[in-house]
Amino acid sequence: MARGRGSASGALAAALLVIIGLLVATSAPLAGAAASHMVGDNGGWKLNVDGWAKGRTFRAGDQLERTDGWRRDRAVFRYNREVHDVAVVDAAAYRSCVVPRGAKVLKSGRDKVTLGRGTHYFVCTVRGHCQAGMKIAVKAV
Repeated sequence: MARGRGSASGALAAALLVIIGLLVATSAPLAGAAASHMVGDNGGWKLNVDGWAKGRTFRAGDQLERTDGWRRDRAVFRYNREVHDVAVVDAAAYRSCVVPRGAKVLKSGRDKVTLGRGTHYFVCTVRGHCQAGMKIAVKAV
């Protein structure tokens, strides 16, 4: 009888290992589901970047970023903070390029933004930059 119990516990251990393996394998894509996006690709946050988001798929939890090569996780928008900034605005401000008083303005030059569901609008507040296409609208599903 001892032999039968040993075989049963061996089979149980093997089954548990398979279940644990399946749980790890199926949860790995969930952990990596959020993606990082380099705003403006290699060109970065600059004039005429307004078409960058078209045709791209963004999901809630994704991060927008602008970085160079392997430093992808370091910044969202990377820019010269003495020349540019990034304002988080609504659709009306995006269309008109008039940033309302009290809008959140990011100024570090290495700003990170995690997207929630919905459409997010970003513009540069430096005079003439938004009108020159330094703005993006990103819809996260």
